[in-house]
Amino acid sequence: MTEDEKIRLVRQYLAAYNRFDVPGMLEVLHPDVRFENVSDRATTLATEGRAAFAEQAERAARMFSEREQGVTAITSVGDSLELAIDYTGVLAEGIPGGPPAGQRIELTGTATFSFRDRLISLLRDES
Repeated sequence: MTEDEKIRLVRQYLAAYNRFDVPGMLEVLHPDVRFENVSDRATTLATEGRAAFAEQAERAARMFSEREQGVTAITSVGDSLELAIDYTGVLAEGIPGGPPAGQRIELTGTATFSFRDRLISLLRDES
């Protein structure tokens, strides 16, 4: 798989993510996709498989009234792509013990994408 093909898949995934289009996100994911969310070097969420990813993605989409992942850099690392990400979102609902609904969230981090069978097989978000 060429780097251009990998970048095209990632951009397709991110465009669907930014539109809250979970079926569009799933189109480019391997059936055995692994998703990991890492915060302060600790894994806070992990899923295995497309169905578990879809469930988590639907839940996450309901939490925000607006969201966008913007790519500031892409680096090829072995068979993976590492993206520098600027994330902004507005909470649709408050987080217990955390920010209230309507609060704007801004984060920077990295997203690592790995590939198998011409699909995304690993997505690791780290902030």
